[in-house]
Amino acid sequence: MPAAPAGGVAAPAPAAPAGGIAATLPAGTVGGIAATLPDAPAAPAGRIAAPAPAAPAGGIAAPVPAGAGSAGTANGQPRADRGPRSLVSRPVVGHVVLLGCYLAAGIAVTWPRAAYLTGRVPAVRDVSSYVWDLWWVAHQAAHLGTHQAAHLGNPWFTSQLAAPAGIQLGYDTTMPLAGLVMAPVTLMAGPAASFFLLTIAMPGLLCYVMYRAARLRLRPAGAITAGALFGLSSMLAWQDWYHLNIAAGTLALPMTMEAAVRLRRCPSRRQGIILGAVIGGSVLVNQESAVMVVILAGLMLIPWLARPPARQTPASQARARQTLARQTLARQHPARQHPASQAPARLASLAVGVLVAVVIASPQLLAMAQQARAGGAAAGPHLLAANYGRYGAQLPGLFGPSPRLSDSGLSGLAAAYRYRQPAEGVPTFGLALTALALAGLAVSWRRRCARSLAACWLGCAALALGTTLYIGGRQYVPLAEAWHGARVSLALPYTCLIRLPGLQALREADRLAVLGLVPAALLAGSAVDWLRDRARPAVAAALALTVLPLAVLEAGWSGQPGQPTMRTTLPALDRPIAADQSGSIVLDIPFGLRGGLPLYGRPISPRALLLATADGHPRAISYTSWVPAPTAAAITAHAFYRHLTAAQHGRRSSPGQQAAAQRDARRMDIGWVLAWDRLRPAVSRYLAATGFRFSYRADGVSVYRPG
Repeated sequence: MPAAPAGGVAAPAPAAPAGGIAATLPAGTVGGIAATLPDAPAAPAGRIAAPAPAAPAGGIAAPVPAGAGSAGTANGQPRADRGPRSLVSRPVVGHVVLLGCYLAAGIAVTWPRAAYLTGRVPAVRDVSSYVWDLWWVAHQAAHLGTHQAAHLGNPWFTSQLAAPAGIQLGYDTTMPLAGLVMAPVTLMAGPAASFFLLTIAMPGLLCYVMYRAARLRLRPAGAITAGALFGLSSMLAWQDWYHLNIAAGTLALPMTMEAAVRLRRCPSRRQGIILGAVIGGSVLVNQESAVMVVILAGLMLIPWLARPPARQTPASQARARQTLARQTLARQHPARQHPASQAPARLASLAVGVLVAVVIASPQLLAMAQQARAGGAAAGPHLLAANYGRYGAQLPGLFGPSPRLSDSGLSGLAAAYRYRQPAEGVPTFGLALTALALAGLAVSWRRRCARSLAACWLGCAALALGTTLYIGGRQYVPLAEAWHGARVSLALPYTCLIRLPGLQALREADRLAVLGLVPAALLAGSAVDWLRDRARPAVAAALALTVLPLAVLEAGWSGQPGQPTMRTTLPALDRPIAADQSGSIVLDIPFGLRGGLPLYGRPISPRALLLATADGHPRAISYTSWVPAPTAAAITAHAFYRHLTAAQHGRRSSPGQQAAAQRDARRMDIGWVLAWDRLRPAVSRYLAATGFRFSYRADGVSVYRPG
């Protein structure tokens, strides 16, 4: 990413509380750090900055001048850059300190997440699958270019799951880019260490990238608050706990906004490359987030492209020269180094960005295309239609208090929040963010930029409602229509979105609320700037004493109530398996191919995938976002797996079937069977009939070997 605009002489600390979750940062953050950050844009206080004189308006957020003085000058005169005071006043130091404060605040509001460094993770299958993903990508990166085995070096196909058939990972949450970045840590300290570092750092990183985007429009106090309200929100903190791919993919949303604004201000090949790299990288982290990134980029750039180039008159050219001269005297970066009125420059820079995005994302896109062509991304329309209606956000909870308040004893206030799928997310903006965003819209209403942000926020909220409307726990279906056996509302935009080609895989509408956090945080930051610069001290203090504590109490997430944890290693159980260098298949019972759609077999143990990263043996089970039909067909073609699945449902098999299953197990080389739970009688008899005998028991798991 390009560096933030260079800052000038240290700005004065805010005179009033900044509001928002900035209070969760260490004392002096908003004042002390803001003093080392770049000066605010030259815009009316409390409002989102207006566009530069030669900039076309429109879009979500019109570009604004980023007036910023040089760290090495003061009032146009050079000054010495020596000594501790000049070091602290440098913008890079301020950014590093701010990032450190954000990281500390993220650890605080997600505690006891950081305490899991002792070697435990939530006992959730999604969590164990991310640990396996990090191990798998690092394993492939370490062997890239070697000839040790087929598919080695290709992270989009694995024979380590659903063995011996293997499974395609084009539509899975593999996060190849994150896995590649963390590969050194994974190879040195293990995948659990990489997972810990990512989840602990993610809230702070989300805050910082949002701050960078907001700083292009807001003063330091407002930008710091916008970053905190975004990255420390309950919505994203919950995803950081349980859906790392979504939290990591969300990093690209503020980064896309920053890159798009810079491209609008100064169309150039460099800015196009940066924007393309952000979009392409998002595809390599999380495809759902990439869809939101493309939507955000389109909302910002399409109006900019569609607007006719501004006509250059002698008067406007003279004003531009005067502005450039003033900025040069003040050692400020010019608001525009290339005339934005030239349509070819816009198209050329955007074309470069599209090309870069396609090139970077091409491995993931090719893997998805191959899986789709093989029938591995297909699901029945009736199954998809029924699934769409399960994950819509509810009103008024989407704009109401966060359920996080119940951790502070405010259960009555938190009771306003409702969601039918508590194991899939916390789709709420929170009361504090909603109030500040509405206040920001009110004080900036005359700015087209503010109205565009509000429209984006409310539009994303409408998409997050899903195909039916839930208000106060009751379902409403306005303009109802029967669609593949499910009742959907034609009045809700999500119903139209999922009918667009290529977007049928967006099964969980509530996740689209994440995109709405970006404009909401920017509006909230503008309210904080207005309070700091325009409001009377008594009014600012009253609001700070009400909204600020509420924002602090709503921030973060501390885990699902009563959620058990599991150890990341089971040495007593795994030592004999790891010592076996035969590469034989490990069969985990319960056995199944699970994760997304469709499902096969029984729900697997979350500990099974963690164990797989320690011993390296291929597993018969799988846990992926989609269960490809070819993989399910290949597994069911094996007599051993087919009759094992029947036994898990209590059905008996004939002696002839058992004999065929035993021969099949020998051909597949199933060398270990791990019973994570107490076996059902039918399964126990089936294992005995197919030649497996009890070997040992460790860490609460029974192990069987071929007799």
